[in-house]
Amino acid sequence: MDQASPQCMDDDSSLYACQQDERLPKVVVHFSVMPGATLTWRVDADSTLAVQGARLWLTRVSSPYDHWLGPGEEFRLQRGERVWLSTDGERAARVSLTSALPAKTGAFRRWLGRLAWLSLGPPAPR
Repeated sequence: MDQASPQCMDDDSSLYACQQDERLPKVVVHFSVMPGATLTWRVDADSTLAVQGARLWLTRVSSPYDHWLGPGEEFRLQRGERVWLSTDGERAARVSLTSALPAKTGAFRRWLGRLAWLSLGPPAPR
């Protein structure tokens, strides 16, 4: 099998996730996969993997399929997955991994709590 079939996703939930991701700042990590090397890691955040250069082999623990990604192709990875990457040629594959920065909730409250703990709370009205 040259490529795996598309993954099934609920259209409404993926649309909401895409709209939510567009509002958050992005983090992009670029790296190369050298010929003969195999890289593995656990995905920390929902990400999009994009390939340039050589064809890339990708496999995931949660999937029974291997995926072959050509230059210009993208693949969506989910948080918590373990993935393996390798190339099948003589050239290195250039890979970019893009994910949204996690939204920080309650930072202002934590800051006020720390000030209160230090007895440096907001000044009292006069």
